[in-house]
Amino acid sequence: MRLRITTPTGLVVSADDVRYVRAEDATGTFGIQPGHTELVTKLAVSVLSWRDIHGAEHHAAVRGGVLRVREGRRVDVATRELVLDDSLEELSHAVLGRLRQAADAEAKARTRAAQLHASVVRHLYRYVRGEPGVRGLAVGGPAEGGLP
Repeated sequence: MRLRITTPTGLVVSADDVRYVRAEDATGTFGIQPGHTELVTKLAVSVLSWRDIHGAEHHAAVRGGVLRVREGRRVDVATRELVLDDSLEELSHAVLGRLRQAADAEAKARTRAAQLHASVVRHLYRYVRGEPGVRGLAVGGPAEGGLP
């Protein structure tokens, strides 16, 4: 079989000697072998694995995506992001590090959004009460007279 994995930045995996593909969608894990029926499915955040005709296994942690089987011999995967490794152990370490970084960045973004929301609510409250010196909301940051 032929396996192609792409991201928004381009073709990442191109293998023409694939014997087996293992993937996961919302219904669970499934396998694809030559002659598989036509299929289109939305992948879960998971590990996509494949074995070549020489028996070597390869793995890619995917951040969701779409998998399509065509003509029983072509498997195409499109994903936003992936991490490749031939060792599941090494892949788990790489992915855990990335997931931790992403979780930290998301937490910081949520905190900043909550702070901004609270600042807007405070400003609107003072504006509605008619406190002296409080004008309508300005667009921009503190340098332009807007919210911090």
